[in-house]
Amino acid sequence: MLRGNFALFLALLVMNGSLAYAESDSTRDSGIEGIVMVSPVWPGPIKKGSEKPNAAPVASAAFSVANEKGTVTSFTTDSEGRFRLSLIPGHYVVSLAENRFARPCGPFEIDVESGKMTKVEWRCDSGMQ
Repeated sequence: MLRGNFALFLALLVMNGSLAYAESDSTRDSGIEGIVMVSPVWPGPIKKGSEKPNAAPVASAAFSVANEKGTVTSFTTDSEGRFRLSLIPGHYVVSLAENRFARPCGPFEIDVESGKMTKVEWRCDSGMQ
């Protein structure tokens, strides 16, 4: 009887470990990655053919990520406005967690699919005219 209980315990332990691995594996392979830009970066009209860029990365910006239950995580863009975030599949709303611009940046809605890193390029309005 003791041997049977041990075998059952061992089988449950292995199954539990397999499920945990499968869940973490699907989280690692799903989420969002991309860049956040702001435009315009120069006041006034830009002359056609001008070499001035019309957009710039939103560097070192904190964003919050929420689903229907509330905030689930946050992230900060790098110096080039880029980010990569693993998330379980589902629907999310991403919002800038600070007031940097005259106009709101986001919220951005995104659906995360299992086994897929969804690429995004989000734009914020600087409020310049």
